[in-house]
Amino acid sequence: MDLDTITEVVRRPSGRPDADWRSGDAWLAGGTWLFSVEQPDLRRLIDLTALRWEPLVPGAAGLAIGATCTIRDLYAHALPKEWSAGGLFAKSCEAFLSSCKVWNAATVGGNICMSLPAGPMITLTVALEARYELWAPDGSTRTVDALDFVTGDHRNILAPGEILRRIDIPVHALWKRTAHRRFSLTRLGRSAVFLIGTHTPGTGDLLLTVTAGTTRPVRLAFDAMPDARTLQESTDALPAGVWFDDPNGTPDHRRHLTQHFAEEIRRELLAGGAA
Repeated sequence: MDLDTITEVVRRPSGRPDADWRSGDAWLAGGTWLFSVEQPDLRRLIDLTALRWEPLVPGAAGLAIGATCTIRDLYAHALPKEWSAGGLFAKSCEAFLSSCKVWNAATVGGNICMSLPAGPMITLTVALEARYELWAPDGSTRTVDALDFVTGDHRNILAPGEILRRIDIPVHALWKRTAHRRFSLTRLGRSAVFLIGTHTPGTGDLLLTVTAGTTRPVRLAFDAMPDARTLQESTDALPAGVWFDDPNGTPDHRRHLTQHFAEEIRRELLAGGAA
């Protein structure tokens, strides 16, 4: 779609771009959502791809993902074999409801900042205990827990002009064993629920991340592997308003699926299955 409200040429900065932010601007990376609907309030685009941020940087501390890293590049990247949670990257990329054109252009940061319940990059990064680096127009930088970034359906903590620069996944999360479950109404449909459980080898812990069925990510953390009743009570205790309601599922249906899959994940990790 042409954006006929844009009155200036697309700006392609060579340095930190946020200081030049003004009302009517939009950050441009993959543009797969930006060019899909009318944007009547926009006057100028700022192309982040011109900054050539390194897409993926593995190291001793973990994995740094540039916000403009494409889903295609994330999917194709060969992670260290000792990172047992690495299989989640491909599974999360495959959870996209997208054409090949979107797959090749959409970015990790764009999917996170859209903050939709079914955003699979949100699921992945929350489950792996990531932190996000944010840049503000006043030149300041802050770092936030991925869990705290999305606050509701299409809502997050970004202030006007603030930008997601990088996603940092700690190495301890990448060493964890994982299990996941996802449900959609059709084989290639949007996620109705998407759950990931992680477990630290040599301990009894369980970290369960619930997304897609909820308006924001939910994390259930246990120092010791819970029994089935304790796990169900934890999901029962979630507030009614957190469950998402759209044509892909009612809140009651999503709660039921979440409890069913959460128990499957618990049993799988308890038995030593998955990665």
